[in-house]
Amino acid sequence: MNSDDIWQQFGVVTWRAQWARLRGVTMSGLVLIVAIAVALWWLSATTPHIRWSLDSFLPHADVDENGVLSTSVYIEVENEGMASFTLTGISAEIPGLRLLPADEAQEEQAAVTVESGGQETLARRIVITDCAAVPREPQPVRFTYETWMGSGSAEVTWDSWRMTGSGGSLQVAWQRALASKVCNEAVSSDRP
Repeated sequence: MNSDDIWQQFGVVTWRAQWARLRGVTMSGLVLIVAIAVALWWLSATTPHIRWSLDSFLPHADVDENGVLSTSVYIEVENEGMASFTLTGISAEIPGLRLLPADEAQEEQAAVTVESGGQETLARRIVITDCAAVPREPQPVRFTYETWMGSGSAEVTWDSWRMTGSGGSLQVAWQRALASKVCNEAVSSDRP
């Protein structure tokens, strides 16, 4: 009788083999869960892959009969993911600015579905409540969305704008550049 026979008689070999099988099954399950999570993320099922841009050429000052200064912005949303998503809301808490909800009377869409590889443009109004209070650091915008797996929300900070003047070109946070452009136009002597 050798030592292997003794270990087998007491069931130690069986116990070790069972522990090794359990560890192998656990590791396989873990690898499968990670693979599923990565696949769902890559397919944009959990979080959409969005490329945002804000048109920096179109904003113009609009002062209504009550003296409220506002502008229309056009937000381009491109779906870089494999699954479609529905953008259900956009909001921002930025001092000096107020992003208004969609106004269907102005033909602004409250929700928009963007197919894989597709692009949509949203129109929104931004009221400028205090030109001087708009922060100089880039500020995020929150959006809510729905995918086939459920709904969620995320924040995005749009790219800074490049402003040109007599001193050259300067990169400025998007909200500060927007407010500067609209506020300057509102008080310009060239304004009709």
